[in-house]
Amino acid sequence: MKFDAVIVGGGINGCSLAYQLAEKGMKVALFERNYICSGATGRCGAGIRQQWSTRENILLAMESVRIFSKLDRELNQDIGFRQGGYLIMVHDERDLEEAKKNVKLQRSLGLDVSIVDREDIKEIVPILDVDGIGAIAATFCPTDGHADPFKTTFAYARNASMLGAKIYTHTAVEGILKKGKRVAGVKTSKGNFECDYLVNCAGAWSKEIAKMAGISIPNVPYRKEIIVTERIKPIFKAMVISFKDGIYFSQQEEGHILGGIPNPHEREGYLTMTTFSFLTHMAKTLLRYAPSLAHIRVLRHWTGFYDVSPDARPILGEDPKVKGFIHCHGFSGHGFMLSPAVTKILAEYIADGRKSEFLESLSIERFEKGEIKREASVVG
Repeated sequence: MKFDAVIVGGGINGCSLAYQLAEKGMKVALFERNYICSGATGRCGAGIRQQWSTRENILLAMESVRIFSKLDRELNQDIGFRQGGYLIMVHDERDLEEAKKNVKLQRSLGLDVSIVDREDIKEIVPILDVDGIGAIAATFCPTDGHADPFKTTFAYARNASMLGAKIYTHTAVEGILKKGKRVAGVKTSKGNFECDYLVNCAGAWSKEIAKMAGISIPNVPYRKEIIVTERIKPIFKAMVISFKDGIYFSQQEEGHILGGIPNPHEREGYLTMTTFSFLTHMAKTLLRYAPSLAHIRVLRHWTGFYDVSPDARPILGEDPKVKGFIHCHGFSGHGFMLSPAVTKILAEYIADGRKSEFLESLSIERFEKGEIKREASVVG
């Protein structure tokens, strides 16, 4: 069977791209070795943030928020999108200078964001212990927010199917077929399929998929752990994060507190077991931020993966050495929040031949050329 485009990976980026390509009239197939949303998307913190240190991430996030705000109507599905803002802690004068520089860049690009004085932090999140945190200020963007990754991804998949896309779950990609220096198809556990384009949306396993095409990518998988607590009455709406402590947490609409923090003993690799060291580190840090949560009970604790690129920015666009092989990975933990804009750009390139500045600045070629600008606003 022949397809215009084959997508590897049934997470948010794969399903969103399948929908957008099918909407443009392309013949599309998506292959997921497990079930839709079984990877990093279904295990993420579901935050949507526009406060970044690099121009590309700011613009991609702003466009994504614009798209997220309309997805309910477009996909005929409540995706749980809400905008309670992100409150980013500033701990010292060095942090403050970096925050001021970031806010200046963000505001120059049109983002509604501001520096919050120490005295005003509790106006946004009343449960915070400002002294315990050691915060001297914060930044706040009221249009940052949250969406349900399961509802969003399944809505994309369902709409893609309605437009004619073929979605093959429990189907592993076992090889990539080439004719000379271009993609010709895929070998899967359900047979071979021809295609003109192959899009690598395999998250932490993108390195393995690229290797099948003879492509080396610099990404590294890292385990990330998250907890969710029992429900409590609504207390705050913003996501609280700290780049210094690595913690992030928010209260979900149903009342649960959800959050994570880097495990100080973490190492790279496909590690899936939860750890007690994470649980104790998260509990101690969360209680330093919000002592009133001392008696709340943890309901679940799980792991996911960050697909980490060397500069913590996504790798996008056609590979220079294998024509038709499209990169869509390396999001370093931020694939869900950037997906609407990223997949729009890739769909326009694949279906319409439209090039974008992002496909140039975020190309895999930047690592060979040494044109690397690291994203500093990363938790973990």
